[in-house]
Order: sequence, then C-alpha cells, then structure tokens
Amino acid sequence: MEAYLFIDFGSTYTKLTAVSAKEDVILATAKSYTTVETDVMEGFNKAYEALLERLHQDIVFTKKLACSSAAGGLKIVSIGLVPELTMEAAKRAALGAGARVTDVFSFQLNKGEIEKIKTSKADMILLAGGTNGGNTEVILHNARMLKEGGIKIPIVVAGNKSCNDEIIALFEGHMTYVITENVMPSLNNINVEPARETIRSIFMENIVKARGMSHVNDFISEILMPTPAAVLKAARVLGEGTKDEEGIGDLVVIDIGGATTDVHSICEGAPSKPSVVLRGLEEPLAKRTVEGDLGMRYSALSLHEAAGKRYLRRHGLKGVEDMNVEEAFQFRYDHTDFVPQSEEDIAFDEVMAKICVDISMKRHAGTVTQVYSPLGMMYSQEGKDLMELPYLIGTGGVLVNSKNPKDILKASLFHEEDPESLKPRHPKYLLDKEYVLSALGLLAMVDEDKALRMLKKYIVLC
Repeated sequence: MEAYLFIDFGSTYTKLTAVSAKEDVILATAKSYTTVETDVMEGFNKAYEALLERLHQDIVFTKKLACSSAAGGLKIVSIGLVPELTMEAAKRAALGAGARVTDVFSFQLNKGEIEKIKTSKADMILLAGGTNGGNTEVILHNARMLKEGGIKIPIVVAGNKSCNDEIIALFEGHMTYVITENVMPSLNNINVEPARETIRSIFMENIVKARGMSHVNDFISEILMPTPAAVLKAARVLGEGTKDEEGIGDLVVIDIGGATTDVHSICEGAPSKPSVVLRGLEEPLAKRTVEGDLGMRYSALSLHEAAGKRYLRRHGLKGVEDMNVEEAFQFRYDHTDFVPQSEEDIAFDEVMAKICVDISMKRHAGTVTQVYSPLGMMYSQEGKDLMELPYLIGTGGVLVNSKNPKDILKASLFHEEDPESLKPRHPKYLLDKEYVLSALGLLAMVDEDKALRMLKKYIVLC
C-alpha cells in the first residue's frame, strides 16, 4: 500500500502520522520523546518502529515530509523603526513564518543591545525600518551596528528599499544576509509574505542542519517548514476552504506545547458592536501569536510567574497558600519528559493548561475601550474582535490526553475581570483528537483538497 509519512519534531515529542495515499484515512500514528539533547534520530527511530508495528501491513511511503519545533523552534530577533508600525510589521512577518520572536528592538540600536543580540542564541535576525522612500537613517545605523558588532547570525533585510544598495555594500563579504521586500512599503500598508517566505527558506537550508538534524535529510523527502507554520497552514485550509470545497469559516486554534502556547486565528475580527473605531495596524486574516512564557514543561517556571495566585485560584487550584505550587512547577521544568499518572498530577497539569489558554487568548484577542467624541460615547478597538467566534479548536498533548478538554478550552472565554478584552463568548469547541493538525498542514502543501477533507473528518466536537 502506498502512503504518506508526516513527521513533527516537536519540542517535547516527535510525532509520526501515516496517511493513505488513496483514501482519506490515517493509517497509524506514533510518538516518542524528542531526543534533541543527543540526536533527534534516536527519538524518531523509536517512534518509527512503533508506527510500523501498528500498521500491520507492507507500506511504501511515497512522500515523507517533516516540520520541526525542536530545541525551542525557530528563534528570531526582530528589529524595526517605530514600535507601532514597522516594528509590529516585522514581528508579524516572523510570527507568521512559524518563528518565535525572542527579542524586539526599535529605533537606533546601541552597543548594549548588540551584545544582547550576540548572546541571544537566535537563529535569525529580521531587519526592517522605514517605508519605501522614507526614513533611511535608522535602518542604515542598525545595519552598521550589526556589522561592527561582528554578528554572525543570518539576517533578512526587509526595510526601506532605498537603503538596499548601501546595506549590500556594508554586508557583502562580511554577513550572511538576504534582501527581500519591505514589510511596510507605505504607511499602514503591510507586506509580510515575501519576508515570511524568505525566513522559511533560510530555516530549511540552514537552521535544520545547525541543530544536528542533518541525518534527517537522508530519510525524508524534505523539511518544509517550522511546526507552527504547518499548523497555521492547516487552520487556513480548514477555515477558508479550497477552490473545490467549502471550509468551516472563522476559527481559532490554541496549541498548548511544552515550550510555548501558540494561538492562530483565521478571521477578520471586525467589530461586533456599533460605534466602534479601529486603531492600530490592520489585522491580518491569518494571525499567529506565540507565548514563549506559557508552556507545560520547558516554560513551566515562566508560566508560574505569569500566572500568580490570581490565575491559579481562577482555574480551580484552591488553597494555593497551603500547597507547594512552586515545587510542582519546578519539577515539571526539571523533568520535561514527565507524564502525570496520579489524579493530583493530572489535575495540576490541567490547571496549568487552563492558565496557558486563558492568558494566551487574552494576549491574542483585541481590546475595546470607551472614548468620548463630539458625537457622544464611542468605542476604540485595537486588535481582533473574537466575541462572536464560531469555532475554537484545541490541540497539544495535554488536551489530546485529557478527559476534560472542553473544560480546559473554556478557560479562553471572556471573563468579567477583564472587561475590555474581546475574547470569545460562546464558541463551539473542537479537538484535534488524533494530534494531526501539523501533519495535515504538511499534506496541504501538496494536496489541499485531501487535507481539507481529512481535517473535517478528524477535528471533532468535544
């Protein structure tokens, strides 16, 4: 039998999915702990052996595609001009490419910031600044600072095109760089797709090799993208549909991982109330935010810091003052392969997941504030209005393995303690029960119609 093999080298687990080439069915899945500390192929081989045992038949894999978020995924430092404009556009380009933005810098870089970039362990720098024909001083200053600071990280230049010749003269022979289109060619006009594609291309060519994953290339057809980009692709196909088949419409995907919690929204997020004035940059139809301080294992300590006693109490962890909460978070940080077995540990993990869902949705959704105008009381909205969102999809190990995934996802809803938030009020809850969003995102790169049919089949109500 001919089949496709999709591999997700996750931050915690390496997940394999075998899909029939002819029928819209998943033949088998398997997973193993991602052995990024040694060789990722060790974990892959264990998962592959388990997969072959579950298939119970001779299989020929005609396509073998992979995505990766191992070792924390693709980490990018984003540099722009004004925080609210080119800085925000650059950040959106990086996030949409499946990256984790570890630092953002605006205006002219100083020596301290250059030193911070050098020690950041970032995989890439996105250098933006200025609309086409606009400010040239800042991006040229920052380019010179990067060169003089001896930065060896690959740089994607996506700023004022009037500066490209001077930047090429500065970088040529000294820096690893690629010139692409400006992320903001004119005021409030966002153009992030060329930068996104450039980032993905560099990821495929360089980053994977740098992580000790060169042996993977001997087995698979191609590593297409970072895992979050695969999930976003699946979300877009499911929401928007294809030329031949309807999607389900507006949706949000919450992906709870060991290192981050990602939120992907496929919707316009237009105001649901009258008398609302939009401010800030126009929101993209497909938007991704990643919260590097909200994770179940690698980010357990920062999750504890972000939550505080308020969120712990809100989500059911009573008697916080009497229990050693800090020790529980520390244990999960120290033991990233920990799988809860006792009722107490399972309950604690689910409280952690609720906090991830609550805070990440709050950061992703827009806000609305009252403003006074000559016409009377009005509202000012920044970001997406998700209050009437029809579908909320959950994915991630803690949700897939939970007996109460719906209860975890309900933590994303609007709460009276945050009256300005535009979080959802009454969505339908769907679950990526087979943990296949990333796999079907990879499939969508080669066959969107097949991927859409399978997404509708395997994303189920919870």
